[in-house]
Amino acid sequence: MQQAYAVLLLTTLFWGGNAVAGKLALGHVSPLLLNLGRWGFAFAILYMIGRKQLFADWPAIRPKLPLLALLSVLGFTAFNVALYSALNFTSAINASIEQAGMPMLILMLNFILFRLHVTAGQIIGFLLSIAGVALTASHGEPMRLLDLDLNVGDALMLVAVVVYSIYTIALRYRPPVHWLSLMIVLTGAATISAIPFAAAEPALGGGGLPDASGWAIIAFAAIFPSILSQAFYIRGVELIGANRAGLFINLVPIFGTLLSIILLGEDFHTYHAVALALTLGGIWLAEISGKKAAEQTGLR
Repeated sequence: MQQAYAVLLLTTLFWGGNAVAGKLALGHVSPLLLNLGRWGFAFAILYMIGRKQLFADWPAIRPKLPLLALLSVLGFTAFNVALYSALNFTSAINASIEQAGMPMLILMLNFILFRLHVTAGQIIGFLLSIAGVALTASHGEPMRLLDLDLNVGDALMLVAVVVYSIYTIALRYRPPVHWLSLMIVLTGAATISAIPFAAAEPALGGGGLPDASGWAIIAFAAIFPSILSQAFYIRGVELIGANRAGLFINLVPIFGTLLSIILLGEDFHTYHAVALALTLGGIWLAEISGKKAAEQTGLR
């Protein structure tokens, strides 16, 4: 249990830094090139380290290649295309807090698709977290949601939340192979699927080679949010299940907010504090309720 908490804590710390890195990248490396660069570098590093393990696991991986490619497109490529593009229009604080909607969406999808048990506390926690995300997405004016008056960046972040939640619940179908082999395949597929986005970027008014700061940001994104965070998250899901592991994503807004204030000097508004209280209150209530239910039933 302690190992699960440790790896998931580091996962969310690095993910919180990912939103900040995406904001720092503006003017140094374009969003879609950053996405391609991080996965390309991550794949190269992982392949050099784990190619022997990949060859050993290939018989188990090959039948699952279409599934793994889909997982990669959702959790790696599509999520980060949406995230990095969103940061052109919204703050890193907003992007961090909006990711707090993932755990509750994971709970809901697991219940709908797999009928996994959901407690009353988890339902209440879900509603609290959704309220926090809605408050952040509407910049403290929830009535704007009725008019669909959303910042483009916040709308993109909501798309990112949905695709990563689907990725998380679909991880249950991954083949039982070494994490290195799994990550090599996922990052390789992410690199391939990121190429069309990066190739289309100049036509959309973006693109251009990164400067020195841009390359440094790509390197950071490749090592920490790409390799370490994804491997740690997969391990966390293995140890305590998708429902409870997904709840730790609510630490992303804490780390993301703190890093945004410290490194970016972003403003912290009252509605951010209320949103954090709602989302973290929701996660606390859902985790306590889910943990008690797991202890009573012997299920994760």
